[in-house]
Amino acid sequence: MRNASRVTMIGLPILGVLVFAATTSRAQNRSPIAEQIAKTYGLDSFGQIEGMRYTFNADLGKVKVSRSWVWEPKTGQISYQGKDKAGKPVKLTYLRSQLSSQDAVVKDEIDPAFFNDQYWLLFPLHLSWDSSAEVKETGKQKLLLGKGSASRIVVKYPSEGGYTPGDTWELFVGADNRIEEFIFHRGGSKKPTVVVASWGDYKKAGPLLVSLDHRGTGDGNPLRVSFSDVSVKLGGLKHLGERAINNTRAHLGASSSAIPAALPEIR
Repeated sequence: MRNASRVTMIGLPILGVLVFAATTSRAQNRSPIAEQIAKTYGLDSFGQIEGMRYTFNADLGKVKVSRSWVWEPKTGQISYQGKDKAGKPVKLTYLRSQLSSQDAVVKDEIDPAFFNDQYWLLFPLHLSWDSSAEVKETGKQKLLLGKGSASRIVVKYPSEGGYTPGDTWELFVGADNRIEEFIFHRGGSKKPTVVVASWGDYKKAGPLLVSLDHRGTGDGNPLRVSFSDVSVKLGGLKHLGERAINNTRAHLGASSSAIPAALPEIR
């Protein structure tokens, strides 16, 4: 690890840290739709991925955040690039398996930020990975932001464990198993307590399907979360076996790259 000065985490109390629930116990109430959605977003091919690069961008009017990451799912290595509170560049690399020995800035700020940003990008895959979350189908409902209706899927995390236990997601899913909108209800008291956002600008990043643009509100205030510089490095594994799944779960709490032609750089 290097340059572990205090990092500006201005986006965390506003956007929140999304929970990574323990996978040691499996929720009894889990609709098959969880696996179907995860597979639509590339779950079965995740084992091909050696590394992912992406930049998380948040725009909340007066507050703007940009954080860049390189994540190696199989080794659990995470590299961060951003700015500290004085606006100076910060770069550091750490292993999640050695998180307990890292500086407080990594344990208390960088790692929670990694989970927050990674959840925004890969939440559909967590429907499979986070097996302790309950997943229920509740039928068709009208979209809040767009026109028409979609299937409402409620994802409820346990009241204990993770960074913010008790979080609930309402997903509005189309006939193609793509998320069109979501409502996030925080289990704790941090702001925002409710986020409503669209899922748009779908692109392929290697074998993964990702949404690069989310627009909506956080507690009624305008909010936009987007991703740029998204790319993946592929290895030789063709299918995601149980060993690869367990490695990803263990290292999560998943570097050179080649940007696919279908996923242009966004500025």
